[in-house]
Amino acid sequence: MASEHERDESKPLSTTGHPPSSHQPVMVAEVIESLGPSRGGLFVDCTVGLAGHARALLEAGASRLLGLDRDPTALAISREALNSYGDRVELVHADYRTLPVVLDARGLAAVDGVLADLGVSSMQLDAPGRGFSFRRDEPLDMRMDTSTGATAAEMLATVDERTLADVIYEFGEERHARRVARAIVDEGRSRRIETTGRLADVVRRAIPRKGYSRIDPATRTFQALRIWVNRELDGLDEFVMTVARRLKPGGRMAIITFHSLEDRIVKHTLRAVQSAGEIGLQVLTKRPLVPSEAEVERNVRARSAKLRAAERT
Repeated sequence: MASEHERDESKPLSTTGHPPSSHQPVMVAEVIESLGPSRGGLFVDCTVGLAGHARALLEAGASRLLGLDRDPTALAISREALNSYGDRVELVHADYRTLPVVLDARGLAAVDGVLADLGVSSMQLDAPGRGFSFRRDEPLDMRMDTSTGATAAEMLATVDERTLADVIYEFGEERHARRVARAIVDEGRSRRIETTGRLADVVRRAIPRKGYSRIDPATRTFQALRIWVNRELDGLDEFVMTVARRLKPGGRMAIITFHSLEDRIVKHTLRAVQSAGEIGLQVLTKRPLVPSEAEVERNVRARSAKLRAAERT
């Protein structure tokens, strides 16, 4: 998966709902090394996406794989991609934070490994009509699960300026958050902001321009709104603790993040669980693993990825 900050603006976008031919799962070798699927057993890919990591886990020795994703489109693609593995694979339309419910429904007390690759996927960024990116002028949706919840346009239509400023500052780390929020709310009073192009124009006009910038001025606000719409940080700490409790002895977990807010939550939660000593969790990564220079050269969207892993001893 990738952060909107890591868009490679030089690469063409996919024009279909299918995965772009250039799709590459990030840090595959590091995932395999961290989770150790060669020992066999049941592994859970909590964000199965386009099945790149799932396929790698199966090929590396995982006996069975349970895949979750809240994006119905991604799930349909991964189901087709993993069809040849037959009953070794089960795919479920579910948010990764509902993992306990999914496991309980199948009578699974514990599993051998868990992977979560957080953030928005390359397919979601590239596919037309999803509203994650400002590269095209399209409906302002931004939902990872298009079957439920309010769109970004609907949420912007009712939010107050102070709340919006807090969202943009906290989730986008945008220092001009108050100016941007004021501009969005003011613009929305005359006519609801319903497209990515109009929102991007409003944000760009609100931010002072001082010379060349590597990223588009609208980037941080779009990231913030995406996180807000999908509640990406809500319950992340509880999810990490839940995974630790649902691992078998010797079971491992690996979590890939794409921005500092996610990584900070994962880091502190893993350390807290380890220090408490109740579960017997050992953090395997004192510092997060990051993609090699060669991988970043092949796939620019991998450059902000960080992987943290732990084992239940």
